[in-house]
Amino acid sequence: MLKKINSLFVTMFGIGKLPRIPGSYASLVTVIFLYIIFHLLHISANTFLFFLVAIFIFSLFAVNLFIKDLTNKDPKEVVIDEFIGQSIPICLYEISHSEPTDPARVLTFYFIMFILFRIFDISKPYPVSYYDKNFKNSFGVIMDDVCAGLYVVAILVFYMIISS
Repeated sequence: MLKKINSLFVTMFGIGKLPRIPGSYASLVTVIFLYIIFHLLHISANTFLFFLVAIFIFSLFAVNLFIKDLTNKDPKEVVIDEFIGQSIPICLYEISHSEPTDPARVLTFYFIMFILFRIFDISKPYPVSYYDKNFKNSFGVIMDDVCAGLYVVAILVFYMIISS
């Protein structure tokens, strides 16, 4: 029973078991989920950030448990790392834009963050590739996506500096 619950968690309720591009599906579901959380339910981004840190910590144990007996230590069905990595730039965007914003503008930025995250997650520039290659455990599985999310944050900060 515990193994089944853990599997549901690390695969984001089975999204990771979808064929072909489960990471992209998980990232897209995360973007939609976060839009609902922030703009329809009006949950504070600061509150969500604490939730995200808790998920990160719990994921380190959950992913380790899931991959313990597998030869592939970064299986495609583990997509909780995409949730964490994709959530970082969106959450920080929401924290920095605490005042109400035009929905079209928000959706445009969410789309850009989705595309950029997928590019960095797939292409794995350094240090994303470092974590992916050198840590064959839950830390490596999660940290490469955290780094990809931080790359997106860096691009957005650079854009905000240039555009202001």
